[in-house]
Amino acid sequence: MRITRKEVEHVALLARLNLAEGELETFTGQMDAILAYVDKLNELDTDGIVPTSHAVPMENAFRADEVRPSIGTDNALANAPDRIEAFFRVPKVIE
Repeated sequence: MRITRKEVEHVALLARLNLAEGELETFTGQMDAILAYVDKLNELDTDGIVPTSHAVPMENAFRADEVRPSIGTDNALANAPDRIEAFFRVPKVIE
């Protein structure tokens, strides 16, 4: 799978990158090497391998979802730089 200089220029344009001539040549070679490696991975026999398998057992690290009392309005607004009654006061963003 060869990548052309024109394709690298197109990707650079999409990424809004202004590449010099030398950089275009360098990135063309590097991207071609990356795509060749990815293409080589397609040669692997993956029949019978579950797509979501992992090398080590994975466990959910999240705690159980439990109802707890909230911290309260006064504690939530305690360090607010500016507040109005029970609300944060923020600068107007609509002109």
